Amino acid sequence: MTRIKLCGLSREEDIRTANELMPDYVGFVFWEKSRRYVEPVRAEKLRKILAEGISAVGVFVDEKPENISALANSGVIDIVQLHGQESEEYIACLRKLIHAPIIKAFRFGEVRETTADYVMIDSGMGTGKTFDWSGISTTRPYFLAGGLTPENVRTAIRTLHPFAVDVSSGIETDGVKDAEKIRAFVEAVREEDKE
Repeated sequence: MTRIKLCGLSREEDIRTANELMPDYVGFVFWEKSRRYVEPVRAEKLRKILAEGISAVGVFVDEKPENISALANSGVIDIVQLHGQESEEYIACLRKLIHAPIIKAFRFGEVRETTADYVMIDSGMGTGKTFDWSGISTTRPYFLAGGLTPENVRTAIRTLHPFAVDVSSGIETDGVKDAEKIRAFVEAVREEDKE
């Protein structure tokens, strides 16, 4: 079964939609330069209404480890996603502060060895652009991100068999999460898994 991550959720209605559909993960973006940025206090409120069984992922870009540990150790997030230039030394330091699994995101073509628990392959910093999937060469289970939509996710799964698919802009209309697109994306993944 392909895992599903709905990223960049920021409103209560987004969480309610997720609760109906039960993806494996939802993502809260804690990078202040992102238009999907969620303040920690807001994320805590959203987490409280998130259904049991859905893991909350915190997305960070070169954040201070102590800020990440505050969110992970208080239960606001279950998993840490590093989307910046974090080094192996940084990951080792972070591991001393948290017990949460770590996802390290790499741009397509820049995947390298890492001690992170999971790898994410993306087209860039949340650009929402699709890249040439044929060039993926990692043998590790990975999260596939970048330009996924309800229309192309089945092809992505059939072609690449990723561990998980991660979507954000592909489930938005005019920059806002769209419940119908979320539903269509989740249904497309589950239909492809049945094939």
